[in-house]
Amino acid sequence: MKLRDETLGLWLGLLGVAFFAITLPMTRLATGTQAAPQLSPWFVTLGRAALAGLLSVVFLLVTRSPRPQRHQWKPLGMAVLGNVVGYPLLLGYALRIVSSGHAAVVTALMPIATAAIAAWVLHQRARFGFWLCAVAGSLLVVAFSALRATRHGTGLGFEWADLLLLGAVIAGALGYVFGAQVTPALGAERVICWVCVMALPVTLPATLCLWPQQPIAPSAWVGFTYVGVFSMWIGFFAWYRGLALGGALRVSQVQLLQPFLSILAAVPMLGEPLDAVTLGFAAAVVATVLMGKRFTSPRTAKTGLSPTAALR
Repeated sequence: MKLRDETLGLWLGLLGVAFFAITLPMTRLATGTQAAPQLSPWFVTLGRAALAGLLSVVFLLVTRSPRPQRHQWKPLGMAVLGNVVGYPLLLGYALRIVSSGHAAVVTALMPIATAAIAAWVLHQRARFGFWLCAVAGSLLVVAFSALRATRHGTGLGFEWADLLLLGAVIAGALGYVFGAQVTPALGAERVICWVCVMALPVTLPATLCLWPQQPIAPSAWVGFTYVGVFSMWIGFFAWYRGLALGGALRVSQVQLLQPFLSILAAVPMLGEPLDAVTLGFAAAVVATVLMGKRFTSPRTAKTGLSPTAALR
């Protein structure tokens, strides 16, 4: 793999993560809480996919994109199950029970889950040092999230929502990897567009049927619009391209920065302070990502192909 492609992949992955970083608070804004519910998790899940699907139809028509080949429908279908249905639905129900800070503790496991599934599905290999760095980075993020939850008195007791969040992590990681598998052939933009269009015959009618009858706060609609346009659509343009260029196993570790990017976004949006502890943990996580990058093998052991070629 060329160093330039690898570097570009990491930067695109970071851009995608920046879009995804606001998904947790925006989803909670859209669904509300058990005490003050807004949009239902089913409506948010199907509605955001329908919104992205309509945008995708326009994009595919304007760019005159060809239909995927027969062998590409299976990974696209897996991406539908993981990224369109599984992740947002489980996340939406969990965020009605726990805070977005609590959710960050469990979803911090997404990078290691994505890396493990990439190694299994895409046969990407890395030395033992990479896995040590990946585990160390994940533990740093979990420790930081736990520290924040403790300091804010929200607690970290195990409950039903944690199982929902674990399911969301697995679903999201599967969707990421299978989407990356067909990105070199279809292109990052067309992958997420075809994923959303495939789901449109179900998501659009279901969205209309589930349209809320009760008054909904404007802030909930703002959250819904964000997760539909940015979390479900535009963010994947950068994310899938980054996974393909830099290797899904390698670029997945950029997700370790997601909780910290969420905190940075909360400074101007919510007026939350940025302290030295946050900056220190962020610097440590960046170090594990950079160290892990050095332990990834540039070629697969059997075929001699680069990880990008292995995605084809």
